Amino acid sequence: MEQFLAFGIVGLSTAAIYAIIGSGLVLTYTTTGVFNFAHGAAGMVSAFVYWQLSVGWGWPVPLALAAVLLVFAPGFGLLFGKALAPTQGLGDAEKLVMTIALLSGLIVLARWVWNPNESRSLPRFFADQPSIDLGVVTLTWHQALTMIVAIAVAIGLRVLLTRTRTGAEMRATVDDRALVGLTGADPRKANRIAWILGIELAAIGGILIAPTVTLDAAQLSLLIVSAYTAAIFGRLRNLPMVFLGAVVVGLLESYLTGYLPQNEYLPGLRLAAPALLLFLALLVFPHGRLRGRDRKLGAVPLPTLGGSAAFAAAVVVLGLMLASMLSEPDLITYGAMFAWGMIALSYVPLLGFAGQISLCQLSLAGIGAVAYGHLGPDGQWWALFAAMGIAGVVGAVIAIPALRLSGVYMALATAAFAVILDRWIFTLPSFELLGVKISLFDQGSVSIVGPDLFGLKVETTAGITVFAAVCLAVVGIGIALLRRSKFGRRLIALRDSEAAYATLGGNLLVARVLVFALSAAIAGLGGALYGMQISAVAPEQFNLVAGLPIFLIVTIAGLGAVGAGLFTGLVFAGPLNVIPVLWPGLLNLSQVLPSLGGILFGGGVLKEGAITPMRREWFPMLRDRLVAPVLIAVILGLWGLRLLETIDGWEFTGGVVLALIAARVWHSSRTRPAPDPAVVPVEWWGVKRPFKTEDEEVLDRAVTTGS
Repeated sequence: MEQFLAFGIVGLSTAAIYAIIGSGLVLTYTTTGVFNFAHGAAGMVSAFVYWQLSVGWGWPVPLALAAVLLVFAPGFGLLFGKALAPTQGLGDAEKLVMTIALLSGLIVLARWVWNPNESRSLPRFFADQPSIDLGVVTLTWHQALTMIVAIAVAIGLRVLLTRTRTGAEMRATVDDRALVGLTGADPRKANRIAWILGIELAAIGGILIAPTVTLDAAQLSLLIVSAYTAAIFGRLRNLPMVFLGAVVVGLLESYLTGYLPQNEYLPGLRLAAPALLLFLALLVFPHGRLRGRDRKLGAVPLPTLGGSAAFAAAVVVLGLMLASMLSEPDLITYGAMFAWGMIALSYVPLLGFAGQISLCQLSLAGIGAVAYGHLGPDGQWWALFAAMGIAGVVGAVIAIPALRLSGVYMALATAAFAVILDRWIFTLPSFELLGVKISLFDQGSVSIVGPDLFGLKVETTAGITVFAAVCLAVVGIGIALLRRSKFGRRLIALRDSEAAYATLGGNLLVARVLVFALSAAIAGLGGALYGMQISAVAPEQFNLVAGLPIFLIVTIAGLGAVGAGLFTGLVFAGPLNVIPVLWPGLLNLSQVLPSLGGILFGGGVLKEGAITPMRREWFPMLRDRLVAPVLIAVILGLWGLRLLETIDGWEFTGGVVLALIAARVWHSSRTRPAPDPAVVPVEWWGVKRPFKTEDEEVLDRAVTTGS
């Protein structure tokens, strides 16, 4: 009994921290309409800043706490509010991009500033004081402080939101900002207060929980999964239920730690329990209307058959160029762009066409890699299709229970699924299910070889690179045909309005299951190709945090664009690897680039995505019957010189860039309209041509309009 109560005390103290963090998350969502995936990262950064002040620089604890909670956290909250303000009124995916960009960027930034290879720890508050004796159990002063703070937060938020004018204004701004303004209130001020309080609570939670865990950027940021679960218990608006959910999560974690049987299959269950509970809560609890659901959805590009074929040919040629010019180590690094591109391409039908948000595509790629590695140890060609099928079945399984979820709820469900795979499923040893032996990573890594295509063994890295390029080209054409098909148009209708789609006779279950299965199969193929490229894969390569940059880059490229796959692969395997090679000191800066791009996208700077303006500016040049053939001939000539080793790789790259720029200038000069000699500027009327009677009316109208 004493042990049971002791674990209960530990669980309640942890629950208090989850309640504090979760209440801050609900506060910002309730008042601004933005679900902040970076809420935990804000608490993580605050904890690191507190460590730096109190331990790193030796400040007194009260002074360090005052600096973090009274200066840093409020300023951080204002920055969050300013950065996320432009996301209101955007689509669900676009809203999430900014907060996910902040989450990923803050993790990279923390690792940049505080070296993750150095061990750090924070002392517990009042650690030198004797524990509080409650008879059957003892309570540390740190645990008592945590519970007292949680109670104070609960009372304070209740009073603020229900008994003050400021709280009423904060809750009203998300529903109708204009109407709130008519009452004499300032919606922007209400939002600023909400962000300050929300990040303040995240900072308090981060500082309180940091002494009990390893001070690690990713681990502290993903503790927010437990707070997500508490927030879902409260359906993102009911604070008392948020605290109840936090108690459930805290006690569950504590009692699993104390009473979970010790065997090789269950240790990961305790780590994955909050994510598993989050997934179940999303399915069980009813969810009301998402706040701020007014969406501004852009048109999905309609690719032409000729353009799709030309693009596919360009992808294959690029693969041949890389395979023939790069060394073995460089091919392993840069040739992986086609595998990354395949994983990114899986987002196009799912998110771009159907509007279904998923944060577990890289995890599905891991399933495809594992399945192919075990089913095709000698590269059997059919194992590749089997891996796609297995990943597709898993994708369909995700879609069926999540049928009633959308937007933020769907993103949370898929993120929870990714965490469950990463923390538990991928860590399992081999086991039998219905008499069938199932092996995953076997608590290690899985070796993967190239395919055997009917006697043609693809063994070399160069051959695998070309094979991956061909696969990306073929799947890209398939996605283009899907966009032009009746089913593709139905998916776009599903994205525009699920209710209207169902009203017109569409079957939501069938559509969702099919698009999730298709997307998962493509991701599984990408995972298998990636495994071939690097010869072996491990579970940490397919976790939630590792997949966030892919989501960001493909969204920056442009949702719905077939070229988003290759664009993501080029960025992920190109600049992010080239920059550290050329300038080693910029390694951390290169890793934060996807997050910076996501912030620019969410802020409206890259509103169209990157591919749309590129297509508008560059594609006309590629259709020029004189410029395009000359450009192709120059590039092929540079390729030949590189194969003859007349020029090196950097000279080839520089030559291609100069050729593209020159071709663009040439095309512009060829298509620039010649000046009409009959058109005389207004300032030369009466000088270069006689002044006409109607000119006076034209000038009067121009002056009137200008004034």
